Amino acid sequence: MTIAGLPHRNPGASGRTYTPPEPRPGAPSRALRVRAADGWEKFMRRIEARQEPEE
Repeated sequence: MTIAGLPHRNPGASGRTYTPPEPRPGAPSRALRVRAADGWEKFMRRIEARQEPEE
């Protein structure tokens, strides 16, 4: 049984878009945190490469 009077609805088509909240004053931006994490990973890899194997 179908009901002919109901309109078709697309999920998620409410027209609203998500905007991330602005960082608090003095807090690092997301881009800065991503760059810092990438730099930390590179630093840790460099330290691991410099360590001499223990005998």
